[in-house]
Parts: sequence; C-alpha cells; structure tokens
Amino acid sequence: MSAARQVANAAAARFAEWSVTPPSVRRGVLERASAALLRKSDTVANLIAEETGGSRAWSDLNVRLGADILRETSALPTQVTGEILPSERPGTLAMGIRQPCGVVLSMAPWNAPIVLSVRAIATPLACGNTVVFKASELCPRTHQFVADLFAEAGLPAGVLGIVHNDESEAEAVVETLIAHPAVRRVNFTGSTRVGRIVAALCARYLKRSLLELGGKAPLIVLDDADLDEAARAAAYGAYFHQGQICMSTERVIVPESVADEFIDRLRAIAERLAAGSEGEPPARMISEQAAARVKSLIDDAVAKGARLVTGGRRAGATLDPAILDRVSPDMRIYHEETFGPVATIIRYAEIDEAVSIANDTEYGLTAAVFGRDTARALEVARRLETGICHINAGTIHDEPHMPFGGVKASGWGRFGGRAGMEEFTELRWITLQNGRQDYPL
Repeated sequence: MSAARQVANAAAARFAEWSVTPPSVRRGVLERASAALLRKSDTVANLIAEETGGSRAWSDLNVRLGADILRETSALPTQVTGEILPSERPGTLAMGIRQPCGVVLSMAPWNAPIVLSVRAIATPLACGNTVVFKASELCPRTHQFVADLFAEAGLPAGVLGIVHNDESEAEAVVETLIAHPAVRRVNFTGSTRVGRIVAALCARYLKRSLLELGGKAPLIVLDDADLDEAARAAAYGAYFHQGQICMSTERVIVPESVADEFIDRLRAIAERLAAGSEGEPPARMISEQAAARVKSLIDDAVAKGARLVTGGRRAGATLDPAILDRVSPDMRIYHEETFGPVATIIRYAEIDEAVSIANDTEYGLTAAVFGRDTARALEVARRLETGICHINAGTIHDEPHMPFGGVKASGWGRFGGRAGMEEFTELRWITLQNGRQDYPL
C-alpha cells in the first residue's frame, strides 16, 4: 500500500504547478500523445492480442478512438471557464469559476484497454488536475504503455502516476487511494459488481465519483425496420470483440410478425463469423473461465425452453457466435450481463410491450431502435431508460465529445466534452465587493 500512497503523494506535490500550467502547454502534451499513439498501432496490436486476445480490428479501433479522444480533449484547456452572476448586493462582482479539483484517481478495465484508459486520464489532465491511474491486473503492459505515452509526449514526471497490483490486493489498494486526502475525484469504468464497491468507498470517504458500469443493451426492431440493416447492427453489437464491450447488444427485441425473417438474416452473419473472416483466427475471450460462464448461460436458457438457432460451441476461451430465440424472464441470460458473443431474441406483439421488455433490467447504458418511421422510432427512444440511444444504428458507438454514460446500475456521471470537463473541475462562487458592508451586529 505504501507504493500506492507514494504515487498519490507525488501527484499531490505536482498539482500546484500543473494546475496553473498554460492551456497551450497542456494542449501540446495531448496532441503529441495522440500523434504518438497513431504511430505505434503495431505495438498496441501486439499488446492487446497477447494480454486480452483482441483482434487486429479491435486494436485498430482502440488506436483510432483513443487518438481522437486525445485530440478532442486537447481543446478543453481553454474551455475551463466561468460566468458573471447577478448579485443582490450593489457594487458586487459575483463569479462562478471552474477550477481544477486536485488529484484524480482513474481506473479502467482490460476490455478496451487503450480507449478506456485514455478517456480516464486525458480529461482530468486537460482540466489541470494530476492523475493516479490504477492499471488493470489483466492488461498491465498495455496500461503501462499508455502511461509511457504521456511521458513521451512531455508530461512532467509525477503529474500522472501509475499503480500496478496483484489481483488479491486490488480492493485494499483502491481503498488506500480513495482514502488519500489529496484525492478529490474518482472515476471508474468496469463491472457493476466492482462499481458498487467503489461507490461505497467513495461514500465512506466523501469523494465524488464518476462510474461507467455494466450494460444489457436492447436493440428494438420495429415492424417497418430495414431488416438487413438491423441484422447487421445486431451482429456487430453482439459479436464484435466477442461481445466483451459495455455497449454490446445483448437483447434483440423483435416483433413476432418479422422475427423469423430477421433471425434468418442474423444467422447468416453469425455462421459466417464462426468460420472466421479476413484470414484472422477466431478471437478468444479474456479467459476460459469467462467463456465457460457464457456457455453456462446458453445452456441454462436452452434447458428452460429457448431455441439455440446457431453457435454456442466452446473450445477453451473461444465461443462461436450464438443466437438464442424465444428467451424469457425465467432464464438467467434474460437478466444477467452476458459479456459474450450471444444475441438473445425476445419477441413482442405491441410497441408498449417492446418498451417494457427493454426497460426490464437493472442496467441502462445504451440502446438502439430501428424503424423507417423515424418520428415513431424517436418516440420509442425517448421512453427507454438508458443514458444513450441510437436510432437506425447499433448500440456500439462512441464519439469523444459526446456525453457518454448510463443510468440505473450502469452508473452515473458523464465522460466526454464539456460534460467530462464539469466532472473534473470544481465550481466555485467568488465575489469581489467594495465599500462598507452592512452587517447586522
């Protein structure tokens, strides 16, 4: 624990200087980090493949989006502004001013190791905070690469510190860092199970937190949808990176009238992916244990009446893309976050039923609605209990300047753009008053 405290102490010692560093200096660091990340795409691909089993396509997406986040965030230093507020007292200048809050503890998971670590670090730095980054135990070299990227870009030593730990030490290390008096903000991306622990620790030590947790994303197909496009989006959402993305499509909610036709289209894509594409070997999941857990969810659903349309064959840490039809609430996979390559089909008769099914979960990160009548699709989207919803596009989509985050058990707070800036600054009320004051004494 002493090593973690030392990193936090170093970040605290550098805060005073970094918090008043000119915006152009902070911008330059972020721009250089973005350029360096793009140059090192091959290194990233090797690290991600070795540590997490991700494909080259997944690695390239991480690099592109990570570089975009750094570029977009480089514009934030000049946007940390305030406003003049009217005051009841004559001769008073009242201001609402945003300032850096102090040391930020950032934690990111293994599944999107570049995107989520860059996102956790870049905005706090851009706003003038110093950062302690706790690396994932499952991709320590990839996360160390990210920390080294900032150092190579000219970030002064100590402004960003990285903490590595064994899995058995994780909870103690996290509590040590949250309890550190210099830590003023905590951001965590990961499972809802761990997020609850982080939230409880933050409450104990009165630290403000930003949590982006699990998901159970629904994709609603309306009866006038373009079925080819909806099937392509569902396949991408369910199977890309073996379904190990917080935004993955886990529930495909389809009207009974077109369900069979839709499933035929989705099955053709799933079976093509199972055979491999572009010469790449099948992507593996993070571990055999993870694949076995997803297989157990499939088996439970089949035992309770679901139809396995295709896929579901497990070999070690690989699992063929699966489609489960006629999934119902008595099955574990209806409620539990799958985090694996499975598309579950839930049939409905009326739109109200579809909305009810979509909202029948503790999670609320992202969703999608497909329909040619966009006004009707928008009305459905507005009724969904999620932080994000895309109409006529898949559930997996991110842009650096958008307010990204969920509701319910998917967390609270927002990454991205000005929303992220507000998470990592302190809003202060400062007045400048002149003349004799009238005190009731």
